Amino acid sequence: MNASSTSPERDPVKVLVTGGTSGLGLAMASALAAAGARVALTGRSGTRAQAVAAELPGALGIELDVRDEASVAGAVDQAWSRLGGIDMLVNNAGIGMRTVNPRFMTEPQGFWEVPPDGFRAVIDTNLTGYFLVAREVTPRMLAAGGGRIVNISVSDTTLRRAGFVPYGPSRAGSESLSRIMAADLQNTGVNVNLLLPGGATVTGMLPLDSVPEGVTFLEPSIMGPPIVWLASDAATGVHDERIVAAGFETWLRERNVEGSPP
Repeated sequence: MNASSTSPERDPVKVLVTGGTSGLGLAMASALAAAGARVALTGRSGTRAQAVAAELPGALGIELDVRDEASVAGAVDQAWSRLGGIDMLVNNAGIGMRTVNPRFMTEPQGFWEVPPDGFRAVIDTNLTGYFLVAREVTPRMLAAGGGRIVNISVSDTTLRRAGFVPYGPSRAGSESLSRIMAADLQNTGVNVNLLLPGGATVTGMLPLDSVPEGVTFLEPSIMGPPIVWLASDAATGVHDERIVAAGFETWLRERNVEGSPP
């Protein structure tokens, strides 16, 4: 599978990126589109998704609320039909701590202070959303003979940091979900991997006006090289890996994986 088609006999890879209108999702959708992939990116606002997609070569914008089963089914069906299949799903749509505590970086709150509705909203989006989209895409990939799923995650410290309920538990759950998905899909031709930036990243999830002094951030573009590589022929057979974007080149060298960072 190539990220771009250099031969007239080979079609561009077709990728569905959830939560692709900003942050990490937009960075990955942009990198994939620039590499020649056909990308369908989603957002809760169909109008915004279409506007963002219009800025990327060959991209499509589709409305999708990952918390809603009917919305997921409709969006996946639309993406599959318009792209002519889905070779890769990038499960990325999520919401962060700002939804329950806008000043979580400087004024963390105990888990007992988190409103139940806020807890449910984050879990429904970041964990149940991954499940619902993968559940809809996977049978299609199996019937087509293969595919790739990349679940976006976060650093280990986020999973146990004080004041990070419910975001930490939601991402811990998505990590477990990803590993079980990989086990369930072993030897089926559908490969599942985790990808994370490797540190705090400049996205809309961070309150940049209330960040402690000395804290530095990665740029979303750090996700570009590994996601493009994961869509390429070099990643054929790569399965059940946890890839840290900030250490991607080292990861390739240590595993003697064929190919080099795009």
